[in-house]
Amino acid sequence: MDLHHEFTVPVPAADAWKILTDLERLAPCLPGAQLTEIEGDIYRGQVKIKVGPILAQFKGQASFVSRDDANFLASLTAEGRDTGGKGNAAATITARLEPVSASSAKCTVDTQLNISGKVAQFGRGALADVSDKLLLQFVDNLNTLIASQPVDSAPDTAPTAPSATPSVRKIEQTQEVAPLNLLDTAGSTIAKRLVPVLVVIAAVVAGIVIFR
Repeated sequence: MDLHHEFTVPVPAADAWKILTDLERLAPCLPGAQLTEIEGDIYRGQVKIKVGPILAQFKGQASFVSRDDANFLASLTAEGRDTGGKGNAAATITARLEPVSASSAKCTVDTQLNISGKVAQFGRGALADVSDKLLLQFVDNLNTLIASQPVDSAPDTAPTAPSATPSVRKIEQTQEVAPLNLLDTAGSTIAKRLVPVLVVIAAVVAGIVIFR
């Protein structure tokens, strides 16, 4: 299944790339998402999801495949799993950032999404609708981040050569992450059955989150 998304950010392309490649800074922009640890080029996290009175957590990870800082182009792979065994989802994401003007840039994200298990029953229309709604939430949060934090404060995120035995770094959580309300996002008719793919969908709609 192929998905296509575009959004703009109100900063120059070079500044936008600096923000969008800082995963630790950007992760809170994803509804319900939380980065938990980094091991070399592998980033692991979880998504908290609320369906009515039920609160659940789903695990996933992503890794950087290629990154061209000069041309603002990168690709990554992501996967998520339902711990209840209802299905798995995996995605290959390609993201490109292009200048629109001296003070804005457009991000284009193309995703190949593969779903297995019970969640494979959902058609492209349902998944595309959910990812579109999540994208709107992500962009709103991203613009708030840009407005509240100077671009110059973003650290240099240029990739470094991996070590032979990468260490695992736990990410300290400074505050509780609010869960993604799936009933509001997906609608009650498919919410309970769609939950297992939300980990990857969250990565899909924010595919420009390029992993260092």
